[in-house]
Amino acid sequence: MRKKVTKAIFPVAGMGTRFLPATKSVPKEIMTLVDRPLVQYAIDEARAAGIKEFIFVTSRGKGALEDYFDVAPTLEQELKKKGKDELLEILKSTNMDSGEIAYIRQHKALGLGHAIWCARRLVHNEPFAVMLPDDVIAAEKPCLQQMVEAYEETGGNMVAAMEVPQDRVSSYGVLDVEEDMGSMVKVKGMVEKPKTEDAPSNLAVIGRYILSPNIFKNLNKMKAGAGGEIQLTDAIAQEIDNPEAGVYGYRFRGQRFDCGSKAGFLQATVAFGLARDDLRDDLEGYLHEVMASRKAAE
Repeated sequence: MRKKVTKAIFPVAGMGTRFLPATKSVPKEIMTLVDRPLVQYAIDEARAAGIKEFIFVTSRGKGALEDYFDVAPTLEQELKKKGKDELLEILKSTNMDSGEIAYIRQHKALGLGHAIWCARRLVHNEPFAVMLPDDVIAAEKPCLQQMVEAYEETGGNMVAAMEVPQDRVSSYGVLDVEEDMGSMVKVKGMVEKPKTEDAPSNLAVIGRYILSPNIFKNLNKMKAGAGGEIQLTDAIAQEIDNPEAGVYGYRFRGQRFDCGSKAGFLQATVAFGLARDDLRDDLEGYLHEVMASRKAAE
């Protein structure tokens, strides 16, 4: 019987330099998208997919991220005293139970593959998910839940995938497709950040993965790849010819926002704001005013 996916790794060791000066003192992962930190969206998505153990790969300066998931007794008492029960429930929903969350330090920035390798002793011999909080996905059914359901049929290794414009493929890991089955593709190759003319397709890997523990063995032997870093893509690619595993790409249903970029973060803020009943009317009215003013100025 196939083991359930109950553990997820969240690589959050990056310095977030694209968001300086904000990230000088605030970890990028707790910058707020509307009124929730980026990382909370990833945690909520993981919980919906059945994840029970949350492993964060951090670095120096991420103390505020750890504090975010801790209880805040003074704040809770204050809200209780003032009868703000709704806010109290929201606050409690962000707490993580003792033993549910673990933190591992990545002492050197050696790439995503190395960050995942750092968590190997906490995962042991089980399939696991990897979630990159920079990729926020708005979906009716959370993206990782879609993937877990598909994984129950296939096993092996699975990456979230989406079509990107041909001139953007050099920013992604790209799939070489052996068989296209609609929402699922069987993969015969993976290329990290190829040149536009060398890309085998425009089907790009997005920050959601379900991986076999064999990945850790592959990472043990890894040397630096593209950009001088240990690439997770290279370790996954080694599983393509494994008859007991294989690699699949999953075309998720939903809209992905790259919140690792300023433009993507702003787009997500607008989209998530418009999706909120309590914010939609005011925000929509403001956006109409802005567009009308711009047209008038032209």
